Amino acid sequence: MPERDWMAAQFEEHRPRLRAVAHRMLGSLGEADDALQDAWLRIDRADTSGVENPGGWLTTVVARVCLNLLRAREARREEELAADRIPAAAARAVDPEEEALLADSVGLALLIVLDTLAPAERLAFVLHDMFQVPFDEIAPMIDKTPATTRQLASRARRRVKGAPAPTADASRRHRVVHAYLAATRGGDFDALLALLHPDVVLHADRAVVPTPEPVLVRGARPVAEGAMASLGRARSAALVLVDGEIGMAMLEEGRLRVLLRFTFDGDLIREIDVVAEPEQLRKVQVTVAEG
Repeated sequence: MPERDWMAAQFEEHRPRLRAVAHRMLGSLGEADDALQDAWLRIDRADTSGVENPGGWLTTVVARVCLNLLRAREARREEELAADRIPAAAARAVDPEEEALLADSVGLALLIVLDTLAPAERLAFVLHDMFQVPFDEIAPMIDKTPATTRQLASRARRRVKGAPAPTADASRRHRVVHAYLAATRGGDFDALLALLHPDVVLHADRAVVPTPEPVLVRGARPVAEGAMASLGRARSAALVLVDGEIGMAMLEEGRLRVLLRFTFDGDLIREIDVVAEPEQLRKVQVTVAEG
């Protein structure tokens, strides 16, 4: 078989794993498919005569492409902050149901937390912890030693799994926020209303809608009506810990876009703080909420 045809067959054989790597690296199905297309163009032009482990070699090529995309994403974030711009999610022709199924299979909360990691941390964690790639194979991709790469993965692991054991109050609040998300996703207005304090106050920064000024909403019914209006966003939301407290986060096109913080009065939500400004999102510590 000609070398090019052999490598094309190898690429197709390993495509599910390569797509899974790209999806976890980038958090977006559309970007993952773009990364695979870019990787194949590079592979098709490369001399593959010396490749002895095609699965490992292809994973390396895809991972490098994803790393470049993550670094470009970081640069765009800096530009957005410097220009005080609110980023708009790119429109991509992807199947929303497939995107949701993939996110559920990985864990939407995990994808949200992965987006808060530095590119090298994310690559080290994803390849080693999720795909069992040895550190000595990952290290050259990020120009680090295996020992430093191990430290990056360990740091990322702490960010992902660094939640303290929940207290009784924390467990109760977790159940309340879980019910809030379920009611919002399900469009159950009455169930949502029952979770809100009659005098609940919602604060939303100017990037949430967006609006020229921050938004302030008072009262259970107006707040519940606003939550019902954000049903689309709720489908891409997951429970996370925000600076150690239970909250919600929303992912769009593989990017963390919105955070919700909650203040409680007993078992009722007394205050909701909705954050979407990029500079504020970067200041918080987001970890996976257990349970």
